[in-house]
Amino acid sequence: MGNKKPVTEGKGANNIMKVIIVGCGRAGSLLATELMEVGHEVAIIDRNPLAFDKLSGEFQGNMLVGTGIDEEVLVNAGIREAEVVFSLAKGDNTNIMVGQIAKFLFKVPRVMVRIVDPRMRRFYEEEIGLSCYCQTEISVNFYKNFLTGGSQPCI
Repeated sequence: MGNKKPVTEGKGANNIMKVIIVGCGRAGSLLATELMEVGHEVAIIDRNPLAFDKLSGEFQGNMLVGTGIDEEVLVNAGIREAEVVFSLAKGDNTNIMVGQIAKFLFKVPRVMVRIVDPRMRRFYEEEIGLSCYCQTEISVNFYKNFLTGGSQPCI
């Protein structure tokens, strides 16, 4: 997948990881590009082939048209060797299904799903065992911090 640069920051320093991202929207495309830039092997899946236009021109990862709940698509993306799966599709239900397939069927060591419904986050984490990123909760916490004089939420 092109020239690899060693990972020089964080826990995975000098450890190239096989990463699968489901959903090539704004977050998925930026994450895929940034992970490629530091040397990780990245496969990205989206139902819409036009979604891949959001990727940088330098992106050299694997782009697959399909859904993250289709086992054949996941196998073609390299899920049997994947160390991390991020499910960043538009719907909570899709992300939860992708997370369960990756974690329980393919035994991917690290799986994170994006959800919008904060009421369900605890259930998904505690009862199902998925790592969740709830953008609604994180946004609200930034807003509350800003209200009380904290730093601005935009980086």
